[in-house]
Amino acid sequence: MNIVIVESPAKAKTINKYLGSSYEVLASFGHVRDLPAKNGSVDPDANFQMIWEVDAKAASRLNDIAKALKGADRLILATDPDREGEAISWHVLEVMKEKRALKDQKVERVVFNAITKQAVSEAMKAPRQIDGALVDAYMARRALDYLVGFTLSPVLWRKLPGARSAGRVQSVALRLVCDRELEIEKFVPREYWSLVATLLTPRGEAFEARLVGADGKKIARLDIGSGAEAEDFKKAIEAALFKVATVEAKPARRNPQAPFTTSTLQQEASRKLGFAPAHTMRIAQRLYEGIDIGGETTGLITYMRTDGVQIAPEAITQARKVIGEDYGNAYVPDAPRQYQAKAKNAQEAHEAIRPTDLSRRPATIGRRLDADQARLYELIWKRTIASQMESAELERTTVDIEAKAGSRVLELRASGQVIKFDGFLALYQESRDDEEDEDSRRLPAMSEGEA
Repeated sequence: MNIVIVESPAKAKTINKYLGSSYEVLASFGHVRDLPAKNGSVDPDANFQMIWEVDAKAASRLNDIAKALKGADRLILATDPDREGEAISWHVLEVMKEKRALKDQKVERVVFNAITKQAVSEAMKAPRQIDGALVDAYMARRALDYLVGFTLSPVLWRKLPGARSAGRVQSVALRLVCDRELEIEKFVPREYWSLVATLLTPRGEAFEARLVGADGKKIARLDIGSGAEAEDFKKAIEAALFKVATVEAKPARRNPQAPFTTSTLQQEASRKLGFAPAHTMRIAQRLYEGIDIGGETTGLITYMRTDGVQIAPEAITQARKVIGEDYGNAYVPDAPRQYQAKAKNAQEAHEAIRPTDLSRRPATIGRRLDADQARLYELIWKRTIASQMESAELERTTVDIEAKAGSRVLELRASGQVIKFDGFLALYQESRDDEEDEDSRRLPAMSEGEA
């Protein structure tokens, strides 16, 4: 018998089905030990020695694991593939050693990035030891949480009654908020006006052009500082005769974004679906742990806590196949796209967040999910597929227009783009906070010299 430890009971049930009768999968229900909230739990003078206390709720679960180990050959620690998961495995092992529940059983650590039969089977073939560096990173974080939070929170409670806690994260967040607040206080408001004219081509097609110059001088954003000045320009524009001075068209390409990391998924789910980050992560956890599909619980997405933007070669092959089937070969790039994280110190141990099987289209799988699960799955599926699609080919056009009003010469400019080939935009467009309205507008055809 092999005893396998995972974090959640839902996951335990699914993995037990995959592994069969020679395995018993038990859940730790998350962390089993922590630092007690009292003085001396971390001692900086004794090389940061830490005192750990077993959680009251976890005690019975740890007893169950110790009992199950009596007749077992192997203890397989299969908690989540991140720092906290590594720490939980280490805690479980330490408690088992203290209870003397381990005789000559082999102890192994396995990680799987997705809860599918294939991913679990492959992980079981590649066991390793507990990663000491990850456990050290966890202990450093907990020591810092304790030393900063436990020492600072009482000060905060005395000075600001009703405040909840101070700590490693809150302190930095507070600093950022204060810095921004100071900038807001120092900000000096300035009045400025901008002028936009709606013009017609000789063929009666309307478009908008912005005032960018007057009497040989450029007009920057803050240059028109009063309503009276703006009114003068308005009168001049209304009385002017317009002609196209220059038309410049440049080809441009837009490449798809990388597949989702934890932070980009939270941002995009907030913008596109209106989900709070905590809600996004709850749904993602559910999709990762597995949904009942045709009588079998299957994980629908890979692990959702990741900084990595790369995806497995087999997933890339599958994505290219889906693109060819759904959109045609023109949308499949000559070579697969590879992505690298831009952030310094990105923890790229895991893949980006992607569906475990890209042939499960959202329209098909959505019927088996609740509304929010279906919407989040569709977002992840589209972003993953789009990341392997051909670039969009655009033509960026800038039209400069000369406006003569008596002795005055004004300059107006219209910008826009034409999509020559939609590429990945046929499936997915990333929403942006700073929408490029002017650049994404479509302009009517114009030629130099025409009125």
